[in-house]
Amino acid sequence: MADARLLRRTFVQLGVLLAACGDDSESSGTSSSSTSGAGGRGSGGAGGTDGAGGTGGEGGSPPIGGFTDLSNLGPLQEPDENGLRLPAGFTSRIIARSSEMVGSSGYVWHSAPDGGATFPTSDGGWIYTSNSELNAGLGGVGAMRFDAEGQLVDAYSILTGTSRNCAGGPTPWGTWLSCEEFGGGQVWECYVDGQTTAVVRPGLGVFSHEAVAVDPATGHLYLTEDRPDGRLYRFRPDTDADLSAGVLEAAEVSAQNVVSWLEVPDPSAANDPTRNQVPSSTPFDGGEGIWFFEGTVFFTTKGDNRVWALEVGTGALTVLYDAATSPTPILTGVDNVTVTPSGDVLVAEDGGDMQIVVLPPGGTPTPLVQVVGHASSEVTGPAFDPAHRRLYFSSQRGSAGNSASGITFEVTAPDR
Repeated sequence: MADARLLRRTFVQLGVLLAACGDDSESSGTSSSSTSGAGGRGSGGAGGTDGAGGTGGEGGSPPIGGFTDLSNLGPLQEPDENGLRLPAGFTSRIIARSSEMVGSSGYVWHSAPDGGATFPTSDGGWIYTSNSELNAGLGGVGAMRFDAEGQLVDAYSILTGTSRNCAGGPTPWGTWLSCEEFGGGQVWECYVDGQTTAVVRPGLGVFSHEAVAVDPATGHLYLTEDRPDGRLYRFRPDTDADLSAGVLEAAEVSAQNVVSWLEVPDPSAANDPTRNQVPSSTPFDGGEGIWFFEGTVFFTTKGDNRVWALEVGTGALTVLYDAATSPTPILTGVDNVTVTPSGDVLVAEDGGDMQIVVLPPGGTPTPLVQVVGHASSEVTGPAFDPAHRRLYFSSQRGSAGNSASGITFEVTAPDR
């Protein structure tokens, strides 16, 4: 149990950003498979114990990179050669393009790259996972492996045969939860090593899944639903780090803005959608990205352009940002969300100005990056490397505005 508690504490420091995505579409994801990527073994939490199918990292050291603290960023500069506007001192490179092979790996980078996360490896490197939001069983998850110097050394698939794999979330035990965003969508637990077949987790509910975050202290999962009348859910596993069985609950918000949790009778939604099974549960207008940090669940709702903060200990729910009332409403199309070790909340835009915006504690919203010339795209899958020196993300449809033209970037920050 001591090792598990350490793993949970260190997981809070993992700089993983959850992406979110587009409209609901009815299709079915039925199978999971994974192919081998040379040397592509996944990891447990940052510096934690072995995850299923992966080797635990050596860590324990706190992040030291330039993304650890995003105060005093300064203004965005003119677009660089890759079409990114960045603060002074930040640099970028393109690491993958949809429909093109990744290096010499033999893996063709998937279309419509979406939600992503990073996982440290025992050799000091890391793995970046990325969903594919294609429909009709053409979706799935790909992965890229980097060595300790940040060089891309391999790419491979960890899930195929699913549909509209939108966002998701990493687990403290080193797996990636890939969420299908359609009415019959489910959550697939993927093993980032490229050696182990992904497993569907029906207990997490059948609905239009968007994203998921794990409370490393309790093992509870928090899930968003991308519908105008979607719910906020909590899953309490029967056994720690085992998602094969547990209780799914929906949030009810009181007049005092305090959340209580009510059990969903039939997570499989065989006869009634999960959102309708608890009539007193509270609808949220288009749930998107979600992230857990130091006792608080941060999540976004696109229908009203809000960023929410839920204190899990007290159940208190507050609005952290509202585009309709903010004195600095530079953030619209709210989507992805994550938090830096210093407490900066990062939110990416689906549309809007194609920016990732920083909401500093008690401060003014500030842009971190802007993708120029990609008006028909969205920012997806941002995730920090374990040292918080690099930020990965995609423009899902690129400048051409179609799924086969996605571009995945790496931004490096100067140490601060």
